[in-house]
Amino acid sequence: MPVSLDNLLVVGISSRALFDLEAEETIFRTQGLDVYRQHQIENENEILKLGAGFALVRALLKLNVLVHNQRFVEVVIMSRNSSETSMRIFNSIKHYDLDITRAVLSGGAPLSPYLRAFNVSLFLSLHEDDVQAAINSGVASALLYQKPDNAFEELEQIRIAFDGDAVIFSDESERIFQTQGIEAFENHERENAMKPLPEGPFARLLKALSYIQNNFKSSDGRSAPIRTALVTARSSPAHERVIRTLRAWNVAIDETFFMGGVAKSDVLAAFKPHIFFDDQPGHCDRAAPLVQTGLVPVMRIS
Repeated sequence: MPVSLDNLLVVGISSRALFDLEAEETIFRTQGLDVYRQHQIENENEILKLGAGFALVRALLKLNVLVHNQRFVEVVIMSRNSSETSMRIFNSIKHYDLDITRAVLSGGAPLSPYLRAFNVSLFLSLHEDDVQAAINSGVASALLYQKPDNAFEELEQIRIAFDGDAVIFSDESERIFQTQGIEAFENHERENAMKPLPEGPFARLLKALSYIQNNFKSSDGRSAPIRTALVTARSSPAHERVIRTLRAWNVAIDETFFMGGVAKSDVLAAFKPHIFFDDQPGHCDRAAPLVQTGLVPVMRIS
């Protein structure tokens, strides 16, 4: 029987997001594929430094050792490298003792067609084109900023923070705010308070995390290995629809911050997430020096 990834949280991550390959990226862009290929082969036994997505991946993989003989997370390396230039990546995975056995090495071809084949729940990359194609295909995806100085601080819990509109929820309400202003937005949310918000690109990921949390739920609620936060620019009266939507999804967010336009960066610094997802470049730019940040692009329907 073939192995099924259907009931796992599958994270697809580019090799450049898992490891620091910025020098190699510069070689490829300035000197071409042949020089890049030779460089990787000559240095395949030199262990790569940690990249922007490493801390999150390492933390998520620890979930697989919490319950005997049960896996919750699978990580798939998804790279435009070819097999001949990938040995350095695999050697580095082995060096850091990461439980990663699956890979897509597309040899320069786009990666998005393979996301569904591996049932990817979250795709992380530093390549804008791959992230945009992934989000267009309906997969939760983010363009990672470079890691902040504290990116590899060990935390007792996996901590993930989300923006609301256009991330967990659809951008339907966000578009009203952008085109008609705050008053129209608040009126719309007040009038539709009992109607759940449509799902956004990260709703499936949030539900998968909630499912995993439920496997570790204790009476005091403190031993869960994952802690989630919603950090949204919304405030009253637009809070009610958010609360009712999460209730309708049967999803419990551990911490919720209705910021009402106040900058999110200080709250994020206090929460200390492994990663924060937001669709607004301004919010991401302010958060990125403090916490690992991923920009969620707007879906483009061709």
